[in-house]
Amino acid sequence: METLDLARAFGALLLVLGLLGLAAWLARRLELYRRLGGPAGGRLAIVEQRWLDSRTRLLLVRRDRVEHLLLLGPGAPLLIERGVAASVEAARGPS
Repeated sequence: METLDLARAFGALLLVLGLLGLAAWLARRLELYRRLGGPAGGRLAIVEQRWLDSRTRLLLVRRDRVEHLLLLGPGAPLLIERGVAASVEAARGPS
């Protein structure tokens, strides 16, 4: 019976660790940290991102009241446009 109890405990541990890993993966995939506010009062924010293919994405980053458009991919990051004034709605943040 001790071997069966040990196997059950080990299986339960694997199940719990698997569920924690799944929850962490979903939170990262759905960007829940950013949607829930992230660090309060930060000067840097990701305004929007668009995936172009499986490894390349466009990223709109706001620093203070200025936005920068970046292309991130397998190579070096590329600055597409800099110094774009943030729109009024984006500067105010979520209501």
